[in-house]
Amino acid sequence: MSSLIELNAENFDTTINKEGLCVVRFWAPWCAPCRMVAPIFNQLSIDMKESATFAEVNIDDNPSIASRYAIRSIPTTVVYKEGMPIDSLVGAASLPNFKDLVLKHL
Repeated sequence: MSSLIELNAENFDTTINKEGLCVVRFWAPWCAPCRMVAPIFNQLSIDMKESATFAEVNIDDNPSIASRYAIRSIPTTVVYKEGMPIDSLVGAASLPNFKDLVLKHL
């Protein structure tokens, strides 16, 4: 079962400021590559649930968050460590690519 957290203005800061890694996927419903990545990111959240917190931000519903972090292209996946963005991956990626993104910061 997925442990993805749906982020919004109320829970974004609290979630990314937790101790450890938080991996956030920025997406929109109209974005075809975002829809393609969704099941892969979901699997990542299952496979690596002990290593990091996994969450998603719908930029259509939360434009202020996307603006604050200068998200210009989607899908964009950002790795946060205790509130600070430390790495990102822009565009669609495979499960091994996503795992590598997380593993290099553990």
